Amino acid sequence: MRQCLALLLLVFALPAAAQIYKYTDANGNTAYSNQPPDGTKAQKVELPPLNRVDTVAPAPPPPAQRPPGLPKQNTVAYQTLQLTDLPDAEALRANNGTFTVGVRIEPRLQPGHLLQLLLDGVPYGQPANVPRLQLTELDRGEHSLAVQVLQNQQSIKQSQTVTFTVQRVHVGQP
Repeated sequence: MRQCLALLLLVFALPAAAQIYKYTDANGNTAYSNQPPDGTKAQKVELPPLNRVDTVAPAPPPPAQRPPGLPKQNTVAYQTLQLTDLPDAEALRANNGTFTVGVRIEPRLQPGHLLQLLLDGVPYGQPANVPRLQLTELDRGEHSLAVQVLQNQQSIKQSQTVTFTVQRVHVGQP
């Protein structure tokens, strides 16, 4: 096993045109070298020709036609875009109407893309590049919420709309 390993190391380490010699050293071990040893009988090792495969780079795709001055579009296909941290079967308890929702997105949000909430079908808050978005002072009652990915202020992907109910406690005056 050790002999085979030594031969393989020599084969890969030497240039293709180099000659390899096999001999027995003073300790009785089989050894390999790229030069015949002095005073020791050595035999030339004939190696089969090396396999060679020429690689061909694929042709680049044709450039997409777009109007001059329009920035290059980052065309990432998001497989997953959904809101998280919203209750399914019960009301969302937010006494001051403020709460945070999560966004699950795969693959991760790409540079130049932003997340925008849509509350009751209308953009809510400022677009952001973080997967946690806050809503503040929402009125009690039923609302719909979705999130979209924006690129250059245009929607390129939108999640399913989720309907939920906000439950708030209003303290009345005595």
